[in-house]
Amino acid sequence: MSCNGCSFNNNSTNSITQGYDWLSDLPDTTDKSDIVEVKFKSTRKEYFRNIENIPLKRGDKIVVATSPGHDVGEVTLTGYLAEKQFKLRIKNPSRYTLNSVYRKASENDIETLNMARNREKETMIQSRQIANDLGLAMKIGDVEFRGDNKKAIFYYLAEGRVDFRELIKVYAREFRIKIEMKQIGARQEAGLIGGIGSCGRELCCSSWRTDFSSISSDAALKQGLSPSAQKMAGACGKLKCCLLYELDAYIEAGNEFPRELLDLELASGMAKPFKTDYLKKEIWYGLEGSMGTTFNLSLKQVRDIIQKNKRGIKPEVHTLSAPVKEQNKMEVTLDESLDRFDKKKPVRNNKPRRNKKGGRNFENKARNPQNKQNASENNGDKNKRPNKPKNGNPNRKRKPGFKAKRGPQTTNNTNQGSTPAGK
Repeated sequence: MSCNGCSFNNNSTNSITQGYDWLSDLPDTTDKSDIVEVKFKSTRKEYFRNIENIPLKRGDKIVVATSPGHDVGEVTLTGYLAEKQFKLRIKNPSRYTLNSVYRKASENDIETLNMARNREKETMIQSRQIANDLGLAMKIGDVEFRGDNKKAIFYYLAEGRVDFRELIKVYAREFRIKIEMKQIGARQEAGLIGGIGSCGRELCCSSWRTDFSSISSDAALKQGLSPSAQKMAGACGKLKCCLLYELDAYIEAGNEFPRELLDLELASGMAKPFKTDYLKKEIWYGLEGSMGTTFNLSLKQVRDIIQKNKRGIKPEVHTLSAPVKEQNKMEVTLDESLDRFDKKKPVRNNKPRRNKKGGRNFENKARNPQNKQNASENNGDKNKRPNKPKNGNPNRKRKPGFKAKRGPQTTNNTNQGSTPAGK
């Protein structure tokens, strides 16, 4: 279901962060709030109340109350930070039921949890077969057993509404447990399964992200990234969540750029912008009507030229050299294959071409240097008729060596020059 290197899906103790733990040196604030944030399988997190004032710290395995039964999870936040996260993630706290923390998990609790985890893969495969036999348009993405091994959550994907009342009856009769169905999306499925992203690290949705906000293509365009959906899509097929990490910095830097009169009037012609580097505060321009002529200007230079254009002045700007043009060309052709930079030799077809009637075409033989002499000699014989038999030729059955006798040429000339007798 997931790679062995993913720490969250293996339920390791130190699974919150892969690098430096920024929360390790924070002071203990359990006396300010009794809310505890608990993580279960994958990135599912819930909030509980520590009524008994049990001394808890991050990474402890605890047993919490559920309805019905109980579950085993790992403490991720306590005290003041847990209360802040609760108010941030829960939209309506008044309708959220805060269950209590029972105790710290014992060896028997951990053993029961491991037994439940071992049943998940086999149950998921069998549940997919049952849903397929019933003809339901849905896919079982993952199965999560609770710590008491008496209830399971079936995560499924479906485009529309699915009537799974009969499916729940079959599951309860087959697995002998209580069933809970929960619909998820493509991003939630990637977080449950896990994997490695294009950056080479574990997916954010399977390591630390628990909320999935909507991402539009404007986030990539405002950062000057490639508009290609193939490059910006993650493992789930949707736009990458990391597009939002630096978006605020780019928006703040973009507020310093002018939004009007960006087309500059120069001495060499009209310049139009085609690329903006917000962090370097530069704008790339291209001359209208001149292919491949590009140059970059700083934000200060652009403002000065805009003020000069308002006064009717057209300044001169030096263009860039050829190597930068190749770099811009590479950014435009980013969606092509990687071997586009290799110089491929043209493939020559040495086979003779055939005409429409199926015969060979020997017109290109004259281009061969060995046949130039023969081609020049045959130029004078273009007006000669080929020695091919025709249906109306009376000599078609004669031998090849036979030559028909022709009359003297003087008769034709005399006939042409003679006049009728009566004149």
